[in-house]
Amino acid sequence: MDAPPPSFDALIRSAARRLKGHQRRLFMAEVTTHLCEGSARQAERRFGWGRNAVQTGLHEAQGRIRCVDHVTAKGPNRREDKNPRLAMDIRAIVEPRTQADPERKSSRRYANLSAAEVRQALIDAGHAVESFPSERTMRDILNRMGYRLKRLQKGKPLKKAKATDAIFANVEAVRQEIRDDPQTRESSVDTQAQVAVGDYCRGGKNPDR
Repeated sequence: MDAPPPSFDALIRSAARRLKGHQRRLFMAEVTTHLCEGSARQAERRFGWGRNAVQTGLHEAQGRIRCVDHVTAKGPNRREDKNPRLAMDIRAIVEPRTQADPERKSSRRYANLSAAEVRQALIDAGHAVESFPSERTMRDILNRMGYRLKRLQKGKPLKKAKATDAIFANVEAVRQEIRDDPQTRESSVDTQAQVAVGDYCRGGKNPDR
């Protein structure tokens, strides 16, 4: 059998590039079976395909396995993973100013810092500005590390109700009226009424309680 022209192999490589994942491996396995005697090494030399990928495709074509592509693991490594010092410095800056989830529903921690403030603090700590992530990237890094940036709103004092003065004036008038009555005893009762004390962040929950 005459050797196929180079354009024939280029056409096969072009077809393989247009496929992804399982379908790509099945195509490479079929080509390897018919044109390379089922040898993954020959397919690697002839078409430039990865030997392991071809071998996996041969197993899949025989019905032995079906590999699931781990797409999320592809791509460049995260900055905090490539630079352990960066992650350590971020924790050293953010951790003292964080609070845990008051409802204990997640491991997320709230920090009263902005991404710009964390970025500037890291630059002041000695990180090079040229190779440093932007403010948006810094926000993503903090989210991946479990921190949620949120300004803590100070509590607003409870506004006095319109009838407050009238209520206490009435109480004082009754006390004056019964003060000299020996048949009346004055007592104080704590009703433990729940009253909102202000508009706090996170619904007024206090994580220290």
